[in-house]
Amino acid sequence: MADVHDEDDETKTLKIIAENIRRIEELLRFLPLHESTVNDLRSKIGLLRTIVLEQRAPAFALVGRRGAGKSSLVNALFGAKMAEVGHVKAQTGRATWFVHKTDRGAIDILDTRGMQEGSSPEEKDAARDAVASIVVELKKKTPDVIVFLVKATEVDSAIDADLEALERVYAEIEREHRFRPPLVAIATHCDVLEPKGTHLHHPEREPAEDIEEKLARVSQVEHHLEGKIKDRPKLAPHLVWTRGISTYMSFKDGGEIRADERWRIEELVTTLFKYLPDAGRGTFVRIARVRGLQEELASNLTRATATLCAGVAALPIPVADLIPITTLQVTLIAAIAWLSGRPLDRKAATEFLGALGVNVGVAFAFREGARALIKFVFPGAGGMISGAVAFAGTLAIGAAARSYFLRGATIEEAKQAFADTKKSAEKEAEAGAEAEASEPKAPDAPRQLPGAPAENPDDVARKRRNWEIN
Repeated sequence: MADVHDEDDETKTLKIIAENIRRIEELLRFLPLHESTVNDLRSKIGLLRTIVLEQRAPAFALVGRRGAGKSSLVNALFGAKMAEVGHVKAQTGRATWFVHKTDRGAIDILDTRGMQEGSSPEEKDAARDAVASIVVELKKKTPDVIVFLVKATEVDSAIDADLEALERVYAEIEREHRFRPPLVAIATHCDVLEPKGTHLHHPEREPAEDIEEKLARVSQVEHHLEGKIKDRPKLAPHLVWTRGISTYMSFKDGGEIRADERWRIEELVTTLFKYLPDAGRGTFVRIARVRGLQEELASNLTRATATLCAGVAALPIPVADLIPITTLQVTLIAAIAWLSGRPLDRKAATEFLGALGVNVGVAFAFREGARALIKFVFPGAGGMISGAVAFAGTLAIGAAARSYFLRGATIEEAKQAFADTKKSAEKEAEAGAEAEASEPKAPDAPRQLPGAPAENPDDVARKRRNWEIN
């Protein structure tokens, strides 16, 4: 019942955020800003909408011969027993879009039959061969990234047939979807390379010379695999990453982890994230729980939201920006909390803002009122000053939210992060505002926002000449 309640709250929050984003898009028509700045604001809104409102499960296709470790990779990505591993016979039957669901979201993985099978899979499949089985599923959905797997000990063993099959897979994707996904090539089972007893996942426990020898063998494998792919014109343009990894995990009958020798999995996750579209990134970082990726996406959202707040604050109508700016800041907090794995909850985000002492009480009302008053007293420069305040405040709120939700800081530590960031951001924004204000401009000339890209110097010079002539 609690899950249904959370889902209802999240749906309600999404509707509120969608409506507020629509309102903010309408406000862009009234902003006295450079056209390039308005276009930048539209792209910021697009990022916010895509990550928060258009979120979806990322999709990966795992392609490789029998025993390459496709099912093992699925388990390694999630640190749990999600797919059966075939030790004797080919395990995976027909190619299937495998949906991994947790309370953090879902990931779609096309787990395929092994190519060059020596025996029929344990699971049944009507397709004549592995590639035909893959093609059937590719017609249903296009993967965001293709992951080609080969055993480290088999990179020079009939790999040409595997690559020919991969070319066929790419041709089918292009025919069906007019798209060629990025290609990630990985050599699995690097843990069995000589010296076999040397564990790459705990290098500090091994003799340095043994680790050096094993890493040299891994490097040779990577070089050979990359060379084989780059020799093929149909595949070479799409190759973005080649690495040797270890996916070995052993599980007891109940699913408990018996052994975990994963190596370079976090590096693989980071690469997959890099080549995902924005719509799939939020869900992926929630499930993968790689702190650096959560921080990166949260920082991008913070900067985008801060620039949007500065844009709204530039409206020439006093007080009109107060509700939209607060709404944007609450949305930012909700999004960062969501990236950490929490439900998307606007109410909780509002409470966090209040806990910071930013959105409640007389002090906040005074600060917001002061921002509006600036526009009454200094209608020309007021927008820039107000924009600088909004920009700095939003950056500070984002910093506090990242500290609290992503790093597990206390609310007191989050308050300190807010204060420190606000102080430095205000200096940055005010310096930009002062420089902008010092430039000679016509009374109704468009202004530049903190955090927005600078206008082309030639365009600025042309506008200045036209103004002086007139």
